[in-house]
Amino acid sequence: MRSRDVDHVDHAALMDEIAAERTALAEVLVGLSPDSWDAQSLCAGWRVREVVAHMTMPFRYSTRRFVAEVIKDRGRFNRMADRCAHRDASMPTGELVAALADNAQNPWRPPGGGLEGALVHDVIHGLDITVALGIDWKVPEERLRIVLGSISKPKTAKYFGADLDEIALRADDMAWSFGSGDPVVGQAQDLALVLSGRKLPAGRLRGDLSNRFVGV
Repeated sequence: MRSRDVDHVDHAALMDEIAAERTALAEVLVGLSPDSWDAQSLCAGWRVREVVAHMTMPFRYSTRRFVAEVIKDRGRFNRMADRCAHRDASMPTGELVAALADNAQNPWRPPGGGLEGALVHDVIHGLDITVALGIDWKVPEERLRIVLGSISKPKTAKYFGADLDEIALRADDMAWSFGSGDPVVGQAQDLALVLSGRKLPAGRLRGDLSNRFVGV
């Protein structure tokens, strides 16, 4: 009985964090200018509108439609996601924001990722937008620790493919570190982006090898 109670609490706590993240990001998106929607995000090849289209795809697609889209690309999920994001980015921005806000409590889980994976998806893509636009955005520490714990697992880190050889990531705003080698120091949420294979704007990281993670 005790293990079921713990699982229930964990599920409820994760859903609370997911809902809070989606709600807060939707509030930011409502105030964006047309130029900001068309600005490049930290996701290579995606503007802000493609990122939001991708984030809301699980809420807008039925299972049947999702499977059909994957089949079109012969099971290549990343290719399907890119194609659909570019196509759906033409939707009115108000509809994209509503799809995020109205699904704050949606229990969607990425395949094999569980609710932790859903939180990672929302937090990282939210940072893809806010960091690229220079918006003052702070992910709460408790939420960020869940994300960091998930993306620093060997399987997940390998999936993102960040070049972390001889690198020690060190957060300067909370007690967290990862790896060993030359230190790369910055805010924990920026280091989460590094782990996720993103290139950051100049000046957000410190260390002799920090330029490895800076965009053009």
